[in-house]
Amino acid sequence: MLKRDPNRKPTPPGEILHELYLKRSGITIKAFADALGVTPKHMSNVIHGKARIEAELATRIAAVLRTSVELWVNLQSDTDIWNARQKMKGWKPARIFYPSPTPI
Repeated sequence: MLKRDPNRKPTPPGEILHELYLKRSGITIKAFADALGVTPKHMSNVIHGKARIEAELATRIAAVLRTSVELWVNLQSDTDIWNARQKMKGWKPARIFYPSPTPI
């Protein structure tokens, strides 16, 4: 399995959806949105990175494209984690708590 460079921003899931699935198959945003049961505006916002792919939308996308739900959830998660790490650069916790050892 390839390791991703943690310093490189992940490709947003909407961009992957648009470039690798919709464009290659000649599917319009409107037709795709209709198939999903969402508005074309919402789908456009997802594709342009202005809206997230939540679990319910990921489930719909997976059903329409015959992919896994996890693909879309994981792509979104990778983007969210990268964004959070960028936002939190330089932040240090005020205190660190260590869990108590669990008896066996």
